Amino acid sequence: MTASGTVQAEHIVERAATLLPEMIAAADAAARFIGERSGALTTLEWRTKAHSDFVSDVDLGAERMIRDVLAAQAPGAIFMGEELSPDAPLDARILFVVDPLDGTTNFLHGYPEYAVSIALMLAGTPAAAVVRNVVTGECFTATAGGGAHRDGAPIRVSGITDPALALIGTGFPFRTVEQIPEYLPQFAAVARATAGVRRAGSAALDLCDVACGRFDAFWELSLAPWDFAAGVLIVQEAGGLVTTVDGAPPPLAASSILAGNPDMYAWLRRTVAVGAPAHPFTPDA
Repeated sequence: MTASGTVQAEHIVERAATLLPEMIAAADAAARFIGERSGALTTLEWRTKAHSDFVSDVDLGAERMIRDVLAAQAPGAIFMGEELSPDAPLDARILFVVDPLDGTTNFLHGYPEYAVSIALMLAGTPAAAVVRNVVTGECFTATAGGGAHRDGAPIRVSGITDPALALIGTGFPFRTVEQIPEYLPQFAAVARATAGVRRAGSAALDLCDVACGRFDAFWELSLAPWDFAAGVLIVQEAGGLVTTVDGAPPPLAASSILAGNPDMYAWLRRTVAVGAPAHPFTPDA
C-alpha cells in the first residue's frame, strides 16, 4: 500500500470509529419509533409501490429520523435510502446507505422479522455498518478492519463444511417474478443437498445470521443496495465471503448476493450456477 493509501485507510478507520456510535444511536431511535407503532397495525396506512412491495408512514418516519440524527453529526453527508433518495451519488465523501425498515411486509403483517440497516461509505469505501433487529433488540455492527460484533461481542461465520449439515438462507424473487424460472432449479438443488433452507424476509438480518453462524450461507437473486450494504460488511468482517452469484464484488446498486463461510460460499456458488443436484463436496484447499 502506498503512503497515501495508508493515510486514507487510517482516515477511514478513524472516521468509522467516530461515526459508529452515532449510527447505533440513529438505528436505536428508529427501532424505538417502529416498535411503538407495531401495536397499531390495523390503523396504519400503507401503499403499494410495485408488485409485492409496500411502504408505510413508519418507513418514511424512521428514515427521516435516521437522516436527522446522522446529518447533525456528519454535516454534508449524503443519504441513499429506499424512500427518500435512491439515486444518491455513490462517490460522495460521506454516504449513508439506509434501510429504515428492512422487512416492511413482515412488519405490516406482524411477522416478527424486521430491522433497521445503516451502512457508512467513505469516498466509495465501506467503512461501518449497523443492523438493529427491531423485535429481538440484537445489534450487529462492523467497522472496516475492526471485526464484526453482536451486542458488543465478537462474532464469526460458522465452521460447517459439509452441505448435508448446513442451514442456508435465501430470498424469493417476489418483486422480480420473471426470475422465478431461474430461481426454482437453484432452490431445488440447494434443498436436496442441505439440512434446510429458510426464507425469513429480511436480507439485512439474513446476512447477519450468516455473520454469526446461524446460517452457513445465503443467496438472493435481486436486492437493492440498502437491503445488503450493511450486511455485506458485517459478513466480511466476521470472516465470510460475499459476492454476486456470478462471483463479482457486490456493487452499490441492484444486485444478486451470495454469502457464506468460505467453504459453504464456494459450494453454494457452484450449486446455484448449475441449478442441478450437487455433486459430492470437498472443501477448497
